[in-house]
Amino acid sequence: MMPGIAYPRGTAKALARSLRVYHGDAERNRAMDALYAQFLAPGDLAFDIGAHVGDRISSFRRLGARVVALEPQPGPARAIRLIHGRDPLVTLVQAACGDREGVIELKINSANPTVSTASDAFVGAAAGADGWQDQVWDRSLGVPCTTLDALIAAHGVPALAKIDVEGFEAHVLAGLTRPIPVISFEFTTIQRDVAEACLALLETLGPYRFNVALGESQRLELSEGASAEAMGQFLRELPHAANSGDVYAVLGA
Repeated sequence: MMPGIAYPRGTAKALARSLRVYHGDAERNRAMDALYAQFLAPGDLAFDIGAHVGDRISSFRRLGARVVALEPQPGPARAIRLIHGRDPLVTLVQAACGDREGVIELKINSANPTVSTASDAFVGAAAGADGWQDQVWDRSLGVPCTTLDALIAAHGVPALAKIDVEGFEAHVLAGLTRPIPVISFEFTTIQRDVAEACLALLETLGPYRFNVALGESQRLELSEGASAEAMGQFLRELPHAANSGDVYAVLGA
């Protein structure tokens, strides 16, 4: 998530900017590969929930993993098809993920589609928040919604599930009833309560230990895994300006 980027108005231009930002930095790509290589081996299955324009898909494939990617927005899904559509080891599901199957309303940020969301609370938390003043969710779209349990039934248990769905992360985890070896979920400092809910849900699934990467650093901050309580405290103490990052939950670490 990069709310500070002023995307040009219009989905096509915004997607072009996303492609440059998320695919065009070789150093960032190397750091991303090094991070995910700790969790993925060739032949593993990875889920990318909230794939946007597919930079994580690219990283997972460079590491030799098979990928099931979910992206409900038509524009980003089209970009993923252009990049990965001929790869038989990438399966794109054009749907959202949540706590139940059906149809949900996606709030679209046309100028910055990376922060489109199914969460009304996320939009509310962003309103007036420092660094988010220019973000506008200008239309909505009904999209299919599946669950992690349904994806596992269809594709198998992944070695890693990455979840980045703009404040809807706890709803995604509420649709999971079995542990996955590694789960990452995005947090934001405008909605720390969502991260707390995710930590609590993961504690019910198995003996997870937690680490965190801040922003787009692609680097774990802690020398060893922490408890859910310790991770919650770490997130509560972050300054607002930290903005966002990803928590990594590793089963039995």
